Amino acid sequence: MPTSAQVLPSFGGDRAGTIGFQFLKIPVDARSAGMGQTAAANAFDASSLFWNPALAAQASGAQVGFTHTAYYADVSLEYAAATVPLRRAGLTVGISVQALNSGDMDETTELQPFGTGRTFRFTDVAAGLSVSQSLTDLFSYGVTAKYVRESVADVTANTVVFDLGVFYRVGTTGAQMGVAIRNFGLDAAFEGELTRTTLDGVVTETDFESVTPPTTFLLGLNYTALRDVAQHDLQVSGQLTNPADNAETFNVGAEYMWNELLILRAGYRFAVEEYSWPSFGAGLMLPIDLLQMRFDYGFSRLDRLGAIHRVGLNVQL
Repeated sequence: MPTSAQVLPSFGGDRAGTIGFQFLKIPVDARSAGMGQTAAANAFDASSLFWNPALAAQASGAQVGFTHTAYYADVSLEYAAATVPLRRAGLTVGISVQALNSGDMDETTELQPFGTGRTFRFTDVAAGLSVSQSLTDLFSYGVTAKYVRESVADVTANTVVFDLGVFYRVGTTGAQMGVAIRNFGLDAAFEGELTRTTLDGVVTETDFESVTPPTTFLLGLNYTALRDVAQHDLQVSGQLTNPADNAETFNVGAEYMWNELLILRAGYRFAVEEYSWPSFGAGLMLPIDLLQMRFDYGFSRLDRLGAIHRVGLNVQL
């Protein structure tokens, strides 16, 4: 039988570490993190702008979402997004901002391996504008344009990338599929200068290699196993992720909701180094007047780097 590598050839293992803007690959929302990062076919909230912009057109009403990720090594990742349906135009528009901050890190050199007394930090930002359209209640498509900026010390790189996505619901069977190509765009060259002390004296670097955005292909499947059965709802999902700088992986996840109030999630990522633990998550639905609020928590763990915690709030207007 053909292997997955034969069906979807990938030479990404040979390109690991050669692509920039890596923060664009970090999942931004607590819900998907708890489900093993299987959201390309089921993220019908503000996180749709990260996973698959076509899903925004399938959402119920306007969506606003905020998420904080406590990444390892004191790195933090913030995400905010909003989608608004324009009924007369038949479109849904959205805006999103994703920002990563490493915090202050001590500068070290060949001659001062214990620190120079100076600090630096990584600050990465992506701001996106999305448009999606639902052609029928079964099919929608969407596109996102993002301005991306990566900074380290006094060096910066800027570029524009695009996300493209489609969504298809298989009638009333409970099955649905999402396909997305994320972060497809132009190479970027770093600008600025770095001054460092070496064995040959003080060197000022002004010439840097260009970096390529982390283009990623996603194929997601989702199936509603239970719905309205004694107030129980169960979704099971799978996702194939094929990044440009690594081999493809397959993830599975599940989400159980009781009485439209309490949500439990779990997932697992196959063939991913450092992720030998399953991921877990929980959510709490809080209907307040005309608002539908949902609080989410997601937990995942890397073997040597430790735990990653995500907390989020999504509001449906």
